[in-house]
Amino acid sequence: MTEPMRQASPVADADFTLPPGRRVVLPGRGRTFVREMEGPSGAPTVLLVHGWLASSAMNWYRAYEPLSEHFRVVAPDLRGHGRGIRSSAPFSLIDCADDLAALVDTLDCGPVIAVGYSMGGPVTQLLCRRHPDMVAGLVQCSTTHLLARGRRQRLLFGSLFNYAAGVARVTRLAGVGRHGVKLFPGSGEPEPPAGTSSWILDEMRRHDARLILEAANAGSYYDATTWIGDIDVAAAVLATRDDRALPIDAQLEMASALPRAKVWQIGGDHLSVTDPSYGAVLVEACRDVARRAATGSSD
Repeated sequence: MTEPMRQASPVADADFTLPPGRRVVLPGRGRTFVREMEGPSGAPTVLLVHGWLASSAMNWYRAYEPLSEHFRVVAPDLRGHGRGIRSSAPFSLIDCADDLAALVDTLDCGPVIAVGYSMGGPVTQLLCRRHPDMVAGLVQCSTTHLLARGRRQRLLFGSLFNYAAGVARVTRLAGVGRHGVKLFPGSGEPEPPAGTSSWILDEMRRHDARLILEAANAGSYYDATTWIGDIDVAAAVLATRDDRALPIDAQLEMASALPRAKVWQIGGDHLSVTDPSYGAVLVEACRDVARRAATGSSD
């Protein structure tokens, strides 16, 4: 069951318009939220999967318009993020991948070109592994197949987020109220930092604090080393050269493991997706993957 499509909405304090969105019920899984753009008639579908602490709006607002000139665009909120599925079960990257498969089935839009950013990379990798018939091609952006390297780093990664959760409880930084996560101390409406767009705060207030923290922990244990090479679809890797969250060496290691991957190295850090020029590079990579997927070419 789906709600009627809403109208595209201009963002009050920004220079872009967000595409329309609607609630979609995924049978047996819950209700999620999806932003969509139709694209040209008969165009393949690009499935945009955002990263940790983001939403479909926050992650992809620079990419919707340029992608929609060539593709149908479908961009869901992952569970616990934005208006995504709420569940009492612990957060699981596998559940997120199965949610995507249910969405593709419900919308009858597959096989898709699955585009994963940061944590969305592992989710799309799992989608390829668990539901290969639903994926025609893969685009990986600022991500890798092993988010925390080695037992020591995994423990450190998990400990940092456990510490953040403790600080959040003490200072009420992550107190959950009617609007979701409160990012700043105090009661009532929080005062945003200077220069922060109000629509970003509105998106982040919708996060589920528990699921967000569990997602960080899940990411720290993600390791696709033993099977990433089995993903034999046309693929592209958009590797960010100045990325301190996921260093470029790790991104390029993943690219080498994917049998049919091409690499686009781009300047900038882990938030390069917010740069106005990012959409054009993403379109180029998606079009190349679509071409190779349609022809079976590896060139």
